[in-house]
Amino acid sequence: MSAGRTGPNSTLPGDPPGGRRAVAVWGIGVSVYFVAVIFRTSLGVAGLDAADRFHVNASALSTFSILQLLVYAGMQIPVGLLVDRLGTKKVLTIGVVLFTAGQLGFAFSPSYGMALASRALLGCGDAMTFISVLRLGTRWFPARRGPMVAQMAGLAGMAGNLVSTLVLARLLHGVGWTAAFAGSALAGVVVLVLLLLFLKDHPEGHEPEPFPHHGAAYVRRQIAASWREPGTRLGLWVHFTTQFPAMVFLLLWGLPFLVEAQGLSRATAGEMLTLVVLSNMVVGLVYGQIVARHHEARLPLALGTVGATALVWAGTLAHPGEHAPMWLLITLCAVLGACGPASMLGFDFARPANPPERQGTASGITNMGGFVASMTTLFAIGVLLDATGDDYRVAFSCVFVLQALGVSQILRLRTRAARRERERLVASRVETVHVPA
Repeated sequence: MSAGRTGPNSTLPGDPPGGRRAVAVWGIGVSVYFVAVIFRTSLGVAGLDAADRFHVNASALSTFSILQLLVYAGMQIPVGLLVDRLGTKKVLTIGVVLFTAGQLGFAFSPSYGMALASRALLGCGDAMTFISVLRLGTRWFPARRGPMVAQMAGLAGMAGNLVSTLVLARLLHGVGWTAAFAGSALAGVVVLVLLLLFLKDHPEGHEPEPFPHHGAAYVRRQIAASWREPGTRLGLWVHFTTQFPAMVFLLLWGLPFLVEAQGLSRATAGEMLTLVVLSNMVVGLVYGQIVARHHEARLPLALGTVGATALVWAGTLAHPGEHAPMWLLITLCAVLGACGPASMLGFDFARPANPPERQGTASGITNMGGFVASMTTLFAIGVLLDATGDDYRVAFSCVFVLQALGVSQILRLRTRAARRERERLVASRVETVHVPA
């Protein structure tokens, strides 16, 4: 008998079968990520309210999101190691408890300091969700489904963002700060119950092979081996360069930019944020299908998204009028919707570069990229707004600096990563081509 695979995402001998059971179990993990994104992005629709509630300026307001993302980014490698060691269910359980406690704490915080601590706790729990969901997908679905599974997970996250912009925003202005945030925390309790009752790390008969998990030496080996792979580093820089423009816009500065700089009403600005989310969901489905069929399309899609984002931002910021025309703002929001799906492509570079026992660690390294970029941009925009008297054109120009840095690294690593991926593919064919009768 002979066996092999025809591409990086083809089914391997021993791959999990997928099917309805896989969809049901994976769906529970995705529901946890869905709720985590609702909590993560809840400040995006409450930024102006938070400034009034805690009596803070732009720099202090940005600190909420910066601290949340700092904790998130800092936790990625530790979480990746934990997922590789403990499995998905245990890590997701810890994450749900932490982000639900953080959302509750934010609801009842009487001071700026307490609110900051609550967002940090939320960020810590949030950090444990996405990598766990990616790992769950690799354990329940065949490898060829990897790109689509990752995009669908991102799609669920954007659905959570949609809930923030549509539902939580209305609750906030209908029932008030405390009731809106405390009420939303109940969703965390619901997914915790589902997780404890129904989620399994892997299907029967597909248990991962045991390997040592002891001490600092193991941690160093996992991180070093993942980092040595050019595909992991390329994945990080793809994630870094593509994700942050939309993340910054949705997480905090989009609503103030549209209201204060562009003169839109809060209702219209909320609709524009919703457009970003809806565009993200549509583009995610398209990108997932394209990459599943044409693996070589990963890099052109990523670089094309960066180029389109830079072009439309430049047009918006350089427009000679006091306010950009509505068609241009709509175009901006539609293009920003492609940033999230493009960032998922980073995992499609890291995944084939690493064996199963390093998937969590490699995903953690990759996932740091966009959040480090977002954190840096959030801080820069806040500082520049305070320094320039709320000149959004100057403040948002920092986007181009980070895009230039990211593109330079992508171009530097792309050839090396492609060569290494071909080498791993050839090696896997050699290992699987002869199976004893």
